[in-house]
Amino acid sequence: MLAIEDSQAPLVIFDIGACEGESSIRYARLFPNAQLYAFEPLPSNMERVQQLLRQYQVTTVSPQALCLSDKAGETKFYVSSGKPEHAADADWDYGNKSSSILPPAKTKELHRWLKFEEAITVPTTTLRQFCAEKNIPRIDFIHMDVQGAELMVLQGAGDFIQHVNMIWLEVEAVELYKGQPLKKDVEDFMQQRGFVKLEDTVYTTAGDQFWVRREYILRKKGKTFLWWRKGFTFFKFYYKKIRRNLLK
Repeated sequence: MLAIEDSQAPLVIFDIGACEGESSIRYARLFPNAQLYAFEPLPSNMERVQQLLRQYQVTTVSPQALCLSDKAGETKFYVSSGKPEHAADADWDYGNKSSSILPPAKTKELHRWLKFEEAITVPTTTLRQFCAEKNIPRIDFIHMDVQGAELMVLQGAGDFIQHVNMIWLEVEAVELYKGQPLKKDVEDFMQQRGFVKLEDTVYTTAGDQFWVRREYILRKKGKTFLWWRKGFTFFKFYYKKIRRNLLK
C-alpha cells in the first residue's frame, strides 16, 4: 500500500477480523495520520486488542466489538481453539485465529489440532450501515481476514463499495468453512464492481489477494503503473504456482 499512498495521508483504514490487533497496530505505525477501526467479535480477542493498544500507546485505532456481515442483527459465531502438539512457541495462541460465522469444513482436516467446541451469539452490522452511522464517507483500505466470510462482508457494503479504494483479503481455493465462496466467486464479485487485482498468493489451499478500485489507481498512479503491476502479478503468480508443483 505504501507504493500507492503516502505514509502521512489521512487515510481511513478498516481491520476486519482484527483478532488480537497486531495488524491494526502495524497500520497505525505505518500511517500515523490514519483513522483506524478494528472489528473483532470474539470477546477474549477484543480484550487482547484493547490491552495491546494501551501497551503500545496507540490512540488512532477505534476497537469495535462487532461482526461485519451481509446483514445487521445477530449471528452464531463458531469459536476456534487448540494448539499443535509440537508448537514452536508455547506462549502463542494458535487456536484463536480461526473463528468464523461459518461452520468449519475442511479446515479441521488440514489442522487436526484445531477445535470448534463452542458457539456464541455475536452482534452483526454491515459496512454500509456502520459507515452511515459513523458518518464515514469513504474507506481507503480494508484489511480483512474473517475465515471464509469475506464475500459476505463485501456484499454488506451494497453500493457503498464504490467508496472503498483498496482491499486486502484472505481467499480460499477449497471449502475450509461450509458454504463459503471460493476464489472464483470472490474474483467475479470484485471484477464486476470495478476492482483490479494487484497481488495474488492463492497458490494452493488459501492465500491473500490485493484489489484496488480501477478509477482510484488510475487517478493515483496512471495507466502505465496499473498495467505493469497487473503483468507483474500475473507472472509472479504462475511462476510460484508452477514452482510449488515441481517441489511437491
